[in-house]
Amino acid sequence: METRVAVIGIIVEKPEAVERLNGILHEYREYIVGRMGVPYPKRGVSIISVAVDAPTDQIAALAGKVGNIDGVSAKTAYSNVRG
Repeated sequence: METRVAVIGIIVEKPEAVERLNGILHEYREYIVGRMGVPYPKRGVSIISVAVDAPTDQIAALAGKVGNIDGVSAKTAYSNVRG
């Protein structure tokens, strides 16, 4: 199955959403290449970037589940790198 490299940018506005977010990321752990989180207390948010190498449908499913969490926003940037 063909995979693509992508980055999912996540903004967490509600701290109570973190447990659910981590659960979803754990479900997709086989596709996650790396993850970086930066707290931004001045604005009361956390900024997370997740690098993935996965089939396009799995990337979309992950981003969709994350984006459906109350208090969390997610956007995906796809590369042209395919495997």
